[in-house]
Amino acid sequence: MRSLICRKISEDITSVEIEEIELPEPEPNEVQIKIMACAVNFPDILMIQGKYQFKPPLPFAPGGEFSGEIVAIGSQVSGFSTGDRVVAGARYGGFSEYINVDENSVRTLPKAISFAKAACYSTTYLTALVALKIRGNLQPNETLLVHGATGGVGLAAVDLGKYMGAKVIATGGTDEKLAIVKARGADHIINYTQQDASLGGFKEKVKELTNGRGADVIFDPVGGTVFDESIRCINWNGRILTIGFTSGVWPKAPVNHILIKQISVIGVRAGEIGRRNPELGRQNGAEIHQLLTEGSIDPHVCASFPIEDAVKAMQMLQNRKVVGKVVITANGYSPQEIT
Repeated sequence: MRSLICRKISEDITSVEIEEIELPEPEPNEVQIKIMACAVNFPDILMIQGKYQFKPPLPFAPGGEFSGEIVAIGSQVSGFSTGDRVVAGARYGGFSEYINVDENSVRTLPKAISFAKAACYSTTYLTALVALKIRGNLQPNETLLVHGATGGVGLAAVDLGKYMGAKVIATGGTDEKLAIVKARGADHIINYTQQDASLGGFKEKVKELTNGRGADVIFDPVGGTVFDESIRCINWNGRILTIGFTSGVWPKAPVNHILIKQISVIGVRAGEIGRRNPELGRQNGAEIHQLLTEGSIDPHVCASFPIEDAVKAMQMLQNRKVVGKVVITANGYSPQEIT
C-alpha cells in the first residue's frame, strides 16, 4: 500500500514522501480499514517537525482521523463485518491507503454521511461539545461569541452553538471566510481586522449587538489581545472558555474585571476530560457521533487532496487558507460535496 512516510524530524514538511509499504494482517482485536478520507490537523504538521507533545516512533505516517471501509477483521472482533462503512481514530497512521486499528476506536457510519465529513468531526466537535456543554453550560437564547470562527474548531463551535439554541456572533480575519460562517448559521459576523482598536475594537460591536450586555459565553482559541478585549465585552456572570493560544501569546486575566462582573475563566482540554473520566469521555464521543449520524451537526470540508498531494493539504492548513477542514483522500475516493 501507499503511505506518506516521515523518516526524519524536520521543520520542512516537504521532507515526507509517499512510499510503498507492507501492512500486516490485523491483530485479533483489530480491524483493517481501507481509508477513503483522512482529516488534516495541526498535530500532523507538528509531529513531522518534532514539536508535538506525543512523538511517534520513526518512521511513521501522520493522520489521526479517518473513514473508510473494513476489509479484514481480527479473530476476536465482534460487531463489525467486512464491507462496513466506518469512522475511526488513531494517534498516527491515517495518511495511508490502509490501516489496522483497535475495534474500540471504530464506529459504524451510515450511508447518508460522506467519508469526507465523517473524517472531520471527531476532534473539532468533541472540543466544542466539552467547551460549550460541559465546561461552559451554554443555555438556549444565550449569546455565544466565537473567536477564530473560520477554523475547524471555531466553525464546529458555531454549528454546535446554534444546535444548542444560542445566538451566535462569530469573528474572523477575512470577509470571504466569514461569509461562509454566516451562510452556515452564525447570526452575526465581525471582521476584527476592520474594527478600529482606538474606538474599542470588536468589543464595541459585540456590545451593540447585545444591547450593551455583552456575550454570555465566549469561545476563545486565540488568546492574546483577543482575550483582553473579550473580558471587556462579556455579560455579568459570563464564561470565557480558553481553548488555546493560536495568537502565540498567553494573556493575563485582569482579576478586577473577573470580580466586578462575577465572570468565570474556564480552561478546556477535551482529551484530558476523557483521560481523567473515561466514562464521561465515552459519553461525549457517543453524543457527538449521534449528532453527526442524525444530521444535527454538519462538518464543513473546504478542500480535498489525493494522498500524493498530502503535503499541499498540510501547507494549505499551515498557511491559514482552510475554512473548516481539509481532507486527504485515497483509493479513488472523491468527495462530491466539494467543488
